Amino acid sequence: MKNSSKKLLSIALALAIVLSCLACAAYAIVIPQDVKNVILMIGDGMGENSLEWTKAQTGEPLFLDTMPYQGYSKTDSLSGTTDSAAGGTALSCGYHCFNSNLCTLSINIKGNGATVCDFFNLTQAAQAIGKKTGIVTSDDNSGATPASFSAHTYKRELAAEITEQQINSGVDLLWAHDNGIIDSAKVEKAGFVFATTMSEIDAVPEGSRSFAAIKGNIFADTGSEADAPLSILTEKAIARLDNDKGFFLMVEGAHIDKFSHANNEKNMAMALTEFDKAVETAVEFAKDDGNTIVIVTADHETGGITLNPETKEYEYTTDGHTGTDVPLRLFGSDELVKDGAAVENIQVARFAAKKLGYTGRFPSFSYKLCSRQLRLKDISKTQACIG
Repeated sequence: MKNSSKKLLSIALALAIVLSCLACAAYAIVIPQDVKNVILMIGDGMGENSLEWTKAQTGEPLFLDTMPYQGYSKTDSLSGTTDSAAGGTALSCGYHCFNSNLCTLSINIKGNGATVCDFFNLTQAAQAIGKKTGIVTSDDNSGATPASFSAHTYKRELAAEITEQQINSGVDLLWAHDNGIIDSAKVEKAGFVFATTMSEIDAVPEGSRSFAAIKGNIFADTGSEADAPLSILTEKAIARLDNDKGFFLMVEGAHIDKFSHANNEKNMAMALTEFDKAVETAVEFAKDDGNTIVIVTADHETGGITLNPETKEYEYTTDGHTGTDVPLRLFGSDELVKDGAAVENIQVARFAAKKLGYTGRFPSFSYKLCSRQLRLKDISKTQACIG
């Protein structure tokens, strides 16, 4: 047997062991009904020191610090330090996966990938019980975090495939930055009203599904007329989704991560401040509604932000991700995390499914692993069985 075939077989056997553990976990969870709405807010790349540095720069407090239940989320993926795809999948599906996987457990060797199984995500769970679903992000629609709530692929870079799946995902609204490849005709054929500006979003008829590809900035109000700030989109999305049966909404502030990769602390603080406003908007709705849980966390920390003991100032120590625990904060329930404690990020999705009232098996997955002998030529098929 060639070395490459041996490597694939070893990976397949390891994945089979992982899947057997996943199956046991899936059957062990009992899910009672609890609240009508769940809003999950993800500050991409947001660590505890991202908050502290933002406050130090602005001289202003953050609403996040007023949330009643505060702990931490552990973020490592099966690859070690997570990327946004594996981090988003954990928060969406309640399972760990390898970096670059989106709602799947997949292998990827030299650019060729194969999916072993698809994970059931929170958007699908909410849809299955008749709730409306929405995704709002400052990133492109095909970015890793929104994609992990609306698509299944073996790697995050498949923007065209992700977009195609999103158009056919059944979500009630997906508002994001324009990724430049969206076909508005396909969007409209799938039953969405297509929008590119805030005013066009406002003009969407009541009760209609909408897909927005915003060309302006979403991460903050930069003064451009084309901007559609995240906090305002969050308010509008909640108003669109609010109904008697309830809803699930995921909101992502993507640029905390993007600006930290660039080691740009001023823009990071601006993006985090806007995300904080979006959190406040969601919590104010939850207070008035009385039947909504708001969960705020991050997929990982970016930048290795550290307080320098000599200068007493915060600074970046890397332009990449770190494995440090990230904030986990809640409004509406004290069940997920005790103050100051840390939980696995996969528990967020499991808790959210429970609170939504999903009574099926969660987490759960569908196999794509075949029993035939491994052959390298089959690995080139995207999302094929290992054949």
